[in-house]
Amino acid sequence: MTVWDNGISKTEGGNAHVTVKREVNEMSEIIKVDGLVKRYKELIAVDNFSMSVNEGEILGLLGPNGSGKSTTINCILSLLEFDKGTITIMGKEMSPKAYDLKSRIGVVPQEVSVFEELTVYENIDFFCGLYITDKDERKKLVQEAIDFVGLNEFTKFRPKKLSGGLKRRLNIACGIAHKPKIIFFDEPTVAVDPQSRNKILEGIEELRSAGATIIYTSHYMEEVEQLADRVIIIDKGQLIAEGTVDKLKSMIKKSEMIKIEAKGISDEDLEKLRRLENIFSVDYDGKYLKVEAGKGNNVVEIIRVLEEKGYKMKNVYSEQPTLNDVFLELTGKELRDD
Repeated sequence: MTVWDNGISKTEGGNAHVTVKREVNEMSEIIKVDGLVKRYKELIAVDNFSMSVNEGEILGLLGPNGSGKSTTINCILSLLEFDKGTITIMGKEMSPKAYDLKSRIGVVPQEVSVFEELTVYENIDFFCGLYITDKDERKKLVQEAIDFVGLNEFTKFRPKKLSGGLKRRLNIACGIAHKPKIIFFDEPTVAVDPQSRNKILEGIEELRSAGATIIYTSHYMEEVEQLADRVIIIDKGQLIAEGTVDKLKSMIKKSEMIKIEAKGISDEDLEKLRRLENIFSVDYDGKYLKVEAGKGNNVVEIIRVLEEKGYKMKNVYSEQPTLNDVFLELTGKELRDD
């Protein structure tokens, strides 16, 4: 169970992680996508999609497999031609030849994209050199990137000698060494250990604090919930929801999941619980009662019914909906192909 209170995430184990989210009020648009359409013959991958990204925010961009999310990002980066619409970055139209804009964008792809024959230092220097030609400036930036991701002990290592978490950190260093104004992170924590994941997430918050705008995609909803100032959900090439995490949670019918340990509840009394207002589902395994409910004073009503029947209760929990609940309710629970 996770609850948020004044920026502190608390778990049932009692641990707490403090996360600071900056207010994003009336910031200027740094990316604007208007009426984007991308077709692959008869398939419409992106269907009249519009979105904006505010300067200085972390935007979570979410979507199931095949939703059009990756296609949209590739269009924004001008890696794909599109059929209709406009894309502007920092007030200028994006195009394959907009090198001044591209030099201010960093991309950290899902797949680790480095050269196996180069060392850690040489990899970062190479990618930084695509944008920074001055050797002294590049040397300074490369060292700053190494310091930032904590790879000082590994600068002479080749990627094959690195763990998965270290490779991910190298991937990030290569994408941000040139100090981009806008950074796209695509699943940056896939298949890494908890320590490396925490280091990566802290690094992303630091980059935003230093002035970068972040577009973050992930299938780990708890990461997006922790990081994002605002979330956009895309499905079937269309925007289906947009807003803060709290706003998105308010859009779905589920308000809380109530769990109560109580033995011997009869089928008749379970049916009585199901007839209560705002109750969506009631499951019982003989020991634990689980009730999915909407907005309302649900815990009090459920306890009242059980107390009237003389049931002894303990370990009463109330869990608020998560971003994962929002995502599944809006996009469905069926499996998707890539």
